[in-house]
Amino acid sequence: MLLAGTVVADPETVIADGAVVVEGDAIAAVGDEATLRDRYSDHERREFGIVAPGTVGAHVHSVQSLGRGIADDTALLDWLNDHVLPMEAGLGAEGMRLAAELGYLECIESGVTTVIDHLSVHHADQALEAAVESGIRARAGKVLMDTNAPDGLRQDAERALAESEVLIWNYHGAADGRVRYAVTPRFAVTCTDECLRGCRELADEYDGVRIHTHASENTDEIAVVEERTGERNVEYLHEVGLTGEDVILAHCVHTDETEREIIAETGTHVTHCPSSNMKLASGIAPVEDYLSRGVNVALGNDGPPCNNTLDPFTELKQASLLAKIDALDPTAVDAGTVLRMATRNGAAAAGFERVGALREGWKADVLGIDTDVTRATPLHDPVSHLVFAAHGDDVRLTMVDGEVLYDESRGGHRTLDADRIRREANAFDVPGVED
Repeated sequence: MLLAGTVVADPETVIADGAVVVEGDAIAAVGDEATLRDRYSDHERREFGIVAPGTVGAHVHSVQSLGRGIADDTALLDWLNDHVLPMEAGLGAEGMRLAAELGYLECIESGVTTVIDHLSVHHADQALEAAVESGIRARAGKVLMDTNAPDGLRQDAERALAESEVLIWNYHGAADGRVRYAVTPRFAVTCTDECLRGCRELADEYDGVRIHTHASENTDEIAVVEERTGERNVEYLHEVGLTGEDVILAHCVHTDETEREIIAETGTHVTHCPSSNMKLASGIAPVEDYLSRGVNVALGNDGPPCNNTLDPFTELKQASLLAKIDALDPTAVDAGTVLRMATRNGAAAAGFERVGALREGWKADVLGIDTDVTRATPLHDPVSHLVFAAHGDDVRLTMVDGEVLYDESRGGHRTLDADRIRREANAFDVPGVED
């Protein structure tokens, strides 16, 4: 297939009247369309306003999708303990599968081609199966919580680690490596030393397995950790082994100088979730400071109950605007930087090679985006448009590994039954939610 349009290969490489040629699961060529059309005359040609890399949701909770809007205007720990955790605890296998399908449905049609997905304690296999079948690229794992958790979610560390290992055997490297595993303790508040150290040991046993958790999202959370351990959140996680190039820490809003040095020196990845942090009034992550230290900062939506959408373009815009108002500097975290956070940085955090840019020989994770809209008129700068004006519903084609998952002009979703999923989600009796 030859995808023609203004090609945004990466934030620094924009090709007007360009094209991306896809063969199998990889990109065969990127360049001037006229030249490539002659060279690949036998390829089907599709035309879009912008052809761009797929985005990476570097911290999402697909299995919270059935709880969209259930806990608005609520503080983080109350939001979690009074609403979200009870909902997760009440979801059986059928509900967990449906929730994950709904989350991936939204991601795919909005231009997310890769997720780092924080699942739940039970029935994580259902979500992993949904990832395999949907065609999305995923780094995902079962949640571990062995203290300070509801009865339905609290699980002995030894059992939780054993169940995680079984999931590694079954899903790490599934779908020809498109689905990979992350050991996923929820956060330091709900995990003992034994659990967190066990997570590090388990991840070290298996090549390519990563660790994904929350850290320093909210001042109340930090106070709880400090009271129990005598250390700030990131310092404590570092002590128990949860820093390093294979670790993704979501949020990292409230960190001090020592913690930022730890993150930078260990190569730990940080995922910024601006809309979630604003909605829960958690604070503003020091993104520009992290970037100045060489920290790999990715971009995520978090979960639908604390964001209400998995549209990646929402986070692109919010990330740049929030950094500018935080610094009172209009040049802070510019459009190119934010687009890189949502693509190449996210792929690096997820541990996927040759993903996050449109380059010859890289994986064919590609978006076709419509610019025949008033918001794109006139279109002076395609990178600026993607960051500040585009919406997820501008996506017309989503491709992962060269497979078209969503094609708006040819029936929509190819791998998921969108009508069934939406119908069942609307009819589902979500635990803890009164009609």
